[in-house]
Amino acid sequence: MNFLNNTYMKAAKKLVLVMLLTGLFMSCDDFGNVNTDPNNPSQVRTDLLLTNAQRSMSSKVGAVMGTLWVQYMAETQYTDDQEYRSVNADFNGWYTGPLQDLQTIIDLNSDSETAGDVLSGGSNANQIAVARILKAYFYQMITDRWGMVPYSEALQGRENLQPAYDMQEAIYTDIINELKAAADQIDLGSAAVNGDILFEGDMQRWINFANSLRARAALRLSETSGASLTLAENEFADAISDGVISEDVMYPYLSNADNENPWYSRFRTRTDYAISEPFADYMKGIDDNRILVFANPAPAQDNGDTEVTFDEIVGMPYVENAGNIPNTDISFPGSAIGAGGPSVGVQDAPLPIITVAEMELAQAEAVERGWITGVAADHYYAGIEASWNQWGVYGDGSDYNDYITQAEVMYDPNNWDELIGNQKWIALFPNGYEAWSEWRRLGFPALTPNPWGVLNQIPVRFTYPTSEATNNTENYNAAVSAQGADDPLTNVWWDQ
Repeated sequence: MNFLNNTYMKAAKKLVLVMLLTGLFMSCDDFGNVNTDPNNPSQVRTDLLLTNAQRSMSSKVGAVMGTLWVQYMAETQYTDDQEYRSVNADFNGWYTGPLQDLQTIIDLNSDSETAGDVLSGGSNANQIAVARILKAYFYQMITDRWGMVPYSEALQGRENLQPAYDMQEAIYTDIINELKAAADQIDLGSAAVNGDILFEGDMQRWINFANSLRARAALRLSETSGASLTLAENEFADAISDGVISEDVMYPYLSNADNENPWYSRFRTRTDYAISEPFADYMKGIDDNRILVFANPAPAQDNGDTEVTFDEIVGMPYVENAGNIPNTDISFPGSAIGAGGPSVGVQDAPLPIITVAEMELAQAEAVERGWITGVAADHYYAGIEASWNQWGVYGDGSDYNDYITQAEVMYDPNNWDELIGNQKWIALFPNGYEAWSEWRRLGFPALTPNPWGVLNQIPVRFTYPTSEATNNTENYNAAVSAQGADDPLTNVWWDQ
């Protein structure tokens, strides 16, 4: 059963729901406003709904919490998050925001009563396909963070205010199937989607994006068993065969406050996050040039020239009183991810959504698992090289060649999981939530929990919104009974 093919709401109800949730409408009437009801707009701008949903991707790729839990960043003053005190989070905004926008696009383009009215957003088929792809993207992030979540009964508005939680296995199965079906649904000969800030309506890139997300989702199931593992193996191979991305997919920020890089915003007036000592020391220890753009020189170590060197990078350690360490003694994140605020930051610096480096490292792992044919080492080195190029540190290749010949980096099929895990950790920077999921799945890198943390382990899930226990009690209790305690140390289904 395809959970996303729910019975469509009547057109009038849908229009009112869109108005309440987004306010993104445009009235059109050849006779002016004389007979126009301002509370019942005659045309919904699906292109604006698409843009609105895509803008929510920034809240994933630019989020802080994941970067703290995988130790990319460390807090410099207020250390609650890195000490695992903030493990409760609310998922409701994802449902009422981007997911509802995308479901509305699907509903309006699928209903014969409204399909003809929304063609300004592109062909019906292509609009539906793009919305399905983005829904899968958001749902994977949500289920990776909480585990079991509302899925098959979600997004029904007032018709179901207390949706059941679905098993994560069922959610992942449908996500993978949706990505495949959506890619197949795209019609390159029909009108491209409008309002698309990611690919500007390039439908071939949407196909490759969907295939790449399918490969990512399939690989997440590598430690499961039975039918799920078989699905993962088959769909990963199929996604690669169908064609994954050949260029990095980056979130496109703008040089204005309406859509600026979140790391730029965070450093506008504050300096709350620094590159962590574990991350900096690991990369410096293997002469990884990427740390030279991930981090700025610590002012006390900066010799004043324009060249950043390894000895000028100083990570923030985990200490009891972080505020006692002067800002001059630590390295803050670099302008390559936009950080620095108005002084040295880059307001429109893009952030990675999914990259060529990730896909190459995924294929290296898939070869080792026997999912695809090929040479694992070739994909491994291609992934590192792609990441060095992504961050602009490849140069003439001499440093890269020295780097990959080190014992700690050189490929060894007997140690593939640790090598790929460590390199994926670096290559996913600063996409903390994705890195956190891959760390949970592979068990690498070998991170030591913050010694000042209130937990003796790094959290492996977020706890459910407190409102769920009160407002959706029966379904909340059923999810806890099936999944395990609503606790940050309860593993999600695929994290075995």
